[in-house]
Order: sequence, then structure tokens, then C-alpha cells
Amino acid sequence: MIWNRTSLLGLEPLEVQEIETILELAKEFKLHLQKKELPSKNLKGKRIVNLFMEPSTRTRVAFEIAAKSLSADVISIASQSSSLTKGETLKDTAKNIQALGADAIVIRHSSAGSPLFLSKTIPVPIINAGDGAHEHPSQALLDIFTLREKLGTLSGKNIVILGDILFSRVARSNLWGLKKLGANVTFVGPSTLVPRDFEKLGANVSHNVNESLKKADAIMLLRIQHERQSTSHFPSLEEYTKVFGLNMDRAKLLKPNAIILHPGPINRGVEIDSSIADSKNSVILQQVTNGIAVRMAILYLCANIPIKP
Repeated sequence: MIWNRTSLLGLEPLEVQEIETILELAKEFKLHLQKKELPSKNLKGKRIVNLFMEPSTRTRVAFEIAAKSLSADVISIASQSSSLTKGETLKDTAKNIQALGADAIVIRHSSAGSPLFLSKTIPVPIINAGDGAHEHPSQALLDIFTLREKLGTLSGKNIVILGDILFSRVARSNLWGLKKLGANVTFVGPSTLVPRDFEKLGANVSHNVNESLKKADAIMLLRIQHERQSTSHFPSLEEYTKVFGLNMDRAKLLKPNAIILHPGPINRGVEIDSSIADSKNSVILQQVTNGIAVRMAILYLCANIPIKP
């Protein structure tokens, strides 16, 4: 295994071999989960703190299950129940968590760069569970894990990511990871949410949904990130759905074996029809399941690297 990092802050800085290390370990952990047995590689005696400053269901619960599946002790802290509501800074909150004996901190925060800031502030492994519109590495890794299960190698495969790219940390992390593994990534959506600037990062950019769908080996739908938008970037949800939503007619343009992903939460009837989200080509629930094994791998790797004094 090639892994010498104490923190996972994003996929942009990772080497291909490091991504492969996480994915191969996740495959091993998934087998243990299926057999309902404790892996020999575990975190017994370790204390994992989940510090979630934004709402979360899948990511928070998956990290909790992942840590418990490795026999770690888990403490989850939400923004409403933390001293941040009393004016305490993120730095002081993290330092107090460190003083309480945390062996790793999983953080979700609305500010881009907050995990990086903490990694430079305290000598505790920091795992980014989503920072603003910057990165969401564990989500991208579970997406890639699921894609490889279904497609095999990703080299040369055409992956379409359709929706609100501008405000999506999922899209950015997936771009970094998929490109490193040889996939062709196309961002699709309205020009206000998919600016040409993304071509500088290595993505193909298209505003033609139908043409992009015809070439896709897999398509990932993204919801509209209303909470990150200060102004409207399209006339209405109805207009967005009409022009960019994956409905039954558009789904007919896809290859017969093209797979459909969504990081959740799904807005049914907006970016994707319910019938498509629940179809045989959909791997949305497999993504959720795979997220446990992938996060087990992340926790194990980060929490077992000795911290340099």
C-alpha cells in the first residue's frame, strides 16, 4: 500500500497510487461487511470525532457506521449542539476536541479550506467530509469505487456529470479522481452553472444534454445547490427540469448499459424522474452502501499514520 498521509483533504493532491490504495482497501473491507465480520485491520481503541457543521445524512451516518465497523469509539457533534453557537471559533473547538483525545476528526463545514486550516492548526488527522463548494473526497471515492464495480477500468470511459457544477464540491472531487484514473469527464448544464472555466481544470464542458447523453458510459445527476446560491442562475425549477432534467425521453438516448448515479439528496422530478432513479440502471443505493467500505478505508489509513511531533 502507498499511503503516508495523516489527513485526507481532497483528491486534487493525491497520486494515482494513493487513490488505488484506498479503493483496494475498501474492496477488502466490503468483503468483511458482507460477511458481517470484524476485519483484522481495525481501529480498536481509537476515538473518531465527527464534527458536522452542515446538515448531513448519508455522509455522517456512513462515517459513524464505518468507524464502528472498525471497532473505534465514535463521537458525533452537530453545529447546533456545539459551542460554536456561543461564539467559539472553529480553531478553539478543534483544539478542545484534540484535548479530549481525538485520534481523528471528520469535518464538514460551509467554508472552503476549513479542513486544510485545521490540519495546520492541530496535530490530529483531519478528514474532509465536504468543505463549501471546494471538495468532497470521500463521496468521489465511493462514486469511483461504484463506477469501477460496474464498468471495470475507467480508462477511456465517458462520465457525464449533469447539474449544478458551479457550486458542487462533488463534481470537483470527481473530476480530480476520475481524470487521474483515465476517464473522460464532461460537465453538462446551463452556462450559468457550467462555465467554460472548468475546461482549464481538464473537464469537457457542454450545454447540449442530448448529445452528451448519447456518449455517456455513466451519468451522475447533481441537485441544485440552493443553499450556496445568492442569486438565481436560471429562470425557474420548471424551466431547468424541462431543459436539463433526466426524464424518460432523454433516458432513451443513453446506452442500454449506461449507469446512473446521484450523490444525494435526490430532488425527484427536478434533476431526475423517480422512475429513472429507481430503474435497473441506477446504482444510487449501491453508492450509499459502498460509502461505508470506502470510509472505513479512509479512516483506517489516516488514523494509523503516526503523527510527527
